[in-house]
This record gives sequence, structure tokens and C-alpha cells, in this order.
Amino acid sequence: MSEELLINVTPQETRVATVENGMLTEIWVERVQKIGLIGTIIQGTVKRVLPGMEAAFVDIGLEKAAFLHVSDVQADIPVDENGEPQPVLISRVLKEGQKLAVQVTKDPLGTKGARVTSKLTAPSRYLVMMPYEDNIGVSARIDNEEERERLRSMVEELRGDSRAGYIIRTAAEGVELEHLKDDMDYLTKAWRGVKERCQTTKAGNVIFRDLPLVQRMMRDLNREGIERIRIDSRETFHQCVDFCEEYVPELASCLEHYPGERPIFDLHGVEDEIDKALNRKVLLKSGGYLIIDQTESMTTIDVNTGGFVGKHNLEETIFKTNLEAAQAIARQLRLRNLGGIIIIDFIDMAVLEHRRQVLRALEKALERDHARTQVNEVSQLGLVEMTRKRTRESLEQVLCSECSVCDGRGMQKTLETVGFEVSREIIRQVRQFEIDSVTVLASSEIVDWFTEERSDDLAELQDFAGVPIRLQAEQYYTREHYDVVLQ
Repeated sequence: MSEELLINVTPQETRVATVENGMLTEIWVERVQKIGLIGTIIQGTVKRVLPGMEAAFVDIGLEKAAFLHVSDVQADIPVDENGEPQPVLISRVLKEGQKLAVQVTKDPLGTKGARVTSKLTAPSRYLVMMPYEDNIGVSARIDNEEERERLRSMVEELRGDSRAGYIIRTAAEGVELEHLKDDMDYLTKAWRGVKERCQTTKAGNVIFRDLPLVQRMMRDLNREGIERIRIDSRETFHQCVDFCEEYVPELASCLEHYPGERPIFDLHGVEDEIDKALNRKVLLKSGGYLIIDQTESMTTIDVNTGGFVGKHNLEETIFKTNLEAAQAIARQLRLRNLGGIIIIDFIDMAVLEHRRQVLRALEKALERDHARTQVNEVSQLGLVEMTRKRTRESLEQVLCSECSVCDGRGMQKTLETVGFEVSREIIRQVRQFEIDSVTVLASSEIVDWFTEERSDDLAELQDFAGVPIRLQAEQYYTREHYDVVLQ
């Protein structure tokens, strides 16, 4: 599978798109005013300790305090008189007002603050250093047992007496000892600097920040299948050349500056795909479609046959639609960066083997996903429950804001519903106060509904209320916004 990276850089925003076989699969957006915090180490202050939740809230200089669970607190494990490990209690390891260096593991999402840990780590191209641990882990994506053991042995040899822990990343597969040594030397030096800054940095200030988006992508990129990396900024292109020559030499030959006048995302149809990814409805080539609804608690995906009628029988039509939907769902999860709990409602299949094949097709399509996923078997209700690791905001949360008209409900009351609310409010006010007339301030569509469609009802309302009713259209009022003014 051929893979291409398109990088669009403007003074206020950087966007990176992954295109596989000509199709957009992932998009990253980093804005100058809202740079992601994942991996950033910040000097925080413990604001509240919650023994009932075994957690604490840490002020890291953001609008909302960050959440720190006891499992993410760096602390010595207590043991009893028999040497048995005991649970760590948040009230014993943290105190309110305590200064604490924490690392962001999840950006703020919706109404939730950032998630942080005091078990600090430092990433590089091939390794992640865990200064407070002593174990060596290997990426699950390296599935060759001999290669896993080779890498583990080399890291064990290189770390010597330092006893720092390491995670061997997927990119390390096949690399030689000297490359791992360079990475380890870099991390050791970087960690020494972090420790020094932890002692001097004031609360709320950054101690360590990860690389900018473009260089981070170069560092973490899976080298297999990458054909070219096109960058539309000459300055960023030269920065990437220097970075690749020093840290990722195998990618240097893939770099290409795009000098064209036509925007690079327009050239590859990326802008249109981004717009489509913000819609609820996703059309399938067969004529079927998906409906994707994202909420704070979970994401639901409904599969429908739509205009696809098939050629043989209903069960075969359903099976083919579900197979196509499985591929589309895997792509949409990556493209929209949907995370957390995901419920998929495939079209009901009577044949058990068809269910198995659709589930396997979904799992197969998810193998290229960089985020960790877990798919459960089809439930008794015919639903597929899965999770996808969520660390940053979804595409919709990055590019969109809550509708000011419907307050995020996605729906408005009908004209009739609002009109009847206005009528009831007039009657309520007339019965409560002695007045000479009533003026209703409302949107033009509500005024038109009263004067054109329901003029007879308006006349009856005036007779019932016993006072004149005047309607006044307000330009900036939304449909559900109205005021009843008494005179």
C-alpha cells in the first residue's frame, strides 16, 4: 500500500494529511493559538486531593485543572510486615499546594480537563525513556519474537547500570546497535536537562515541550510504504531536511517541496474530504450509507442499505453492505479521530458466518490504525462494541464549535411549537398583570407564521386575552428566542 504525506503550512496553522492509495485516511491540525499539549511536561500545583476517587486535580495553568489518578502518581509501593505490596493511597503521596511536575497524556476534551501523570517519560525516534521505571517493553506491533528479543537484549546491554526503563518503538524494528545507542544518549542528555528545569521552573510553566507537529510526524512515522512527503512551505521543507538528515535519514529522500500556486490540499481533493468528514452521513459506493453521531460519552454508527438493492437475495445484500461498511468505518474512525466507546449497529444478519466475516473484516481494516483499538464480539442486540484510544480532540472538536442556535442539540423546535409557547406566555402574563397591550418581540419567521399561516389563531388569541397583541420582528433573534413586553 502506497502512502503519501501532504503538509500544508500557513503562519497560523499547520495541517498534515495522510493519503493511502489516493484516499485521505488521517488529518492532523495544529494551530499557533492552540498547540496540543500531549507529551508536554509542566510544573503544576496540586489544588485538590480527592481520597474518595483516589485522584487529584492539578493546576497546570489551563482554564480547567488537570486530572491525576493515583495509578499515574510516581511513588514507592508500600509493603506490609510480610513484604507484600500494598495499594498506594492518594492522600499519603500528595498534599494540597504541593508543587509537582506532570506530563500531559490527554489533551482537554470537551468539558473535561487534561489527563496527566507524574511518571514522566521522554520520547525519541526508536525509544521512549521511563526514568522512574526499570523494565524494558517492546511495541506490540513488532510481532517477530526473535526481533523482539534482539532489541530487548541490545537495550539491556546499552543501558548498563542506569536502570532506567525503556519502551522500544515500532520504528526500531531492524535497526542496529549504534542507532539505539545514539537514541539512548540523546534521551539521557534530554532527561538530565528536564531534571534540572524541574528544580527551577515556577508553577504553571512548561518544563519540556515535544517537537512541533511536522517534526513529530517525521519522528513517529512508520517508514514502510512511504513514497513521498510533499511540503508547500520552503522554510518548513528545509527544516525537515535538516531534521531528517540528523534523526531520520531514511526519510530524507522522500521529502519534496511543492511550489505550485494551486493549494496542495486542493490538488489532492483533501479539502473536500475534510468537509465530508464533518457530515453525519457517509455515503457508500454501493448506495448504502452510515450515520455517525458523536457525543461526549460515546460515538454511535448506524449502517443502512439505502439505495442498494443487490442482485440475489436480501441476506446477500445485507452482507455485502456490512462488509463495505466495515472498511468505511475503519477509515472514518481514523479520519475523524473518533475515540472512546464506539457502538456500531450493523444491519442484522441471520447467517452466523456472515457476522463472523464482517467482524473479521472490521478488525483487519483497523490493523493500520495507529491508535490502539479493541473490538468485542457481536452482542445479543446485534451491536458491535469497540473502543479506540482517545488522546486528542476529534476532527469535529478541532474544526467546529457548538451551534449558537440549537446549543449543540442538532435540532430546533418547530415554528408551531414556538408559536404555541408564545401564546401560552401571553395568556400567563395577561392573567397575572393588568395591562393595556402586549408586544411580542420574535424572529421574522415566527412573526410571519402568526400573521400569514395562523392569522385566524392570532385574532382568537387577542379576543381570549382581551388586549391588543402587536408583533415585532427582531433581526438578530433566533427561532426559539422571543420576549413578551407588557404595556
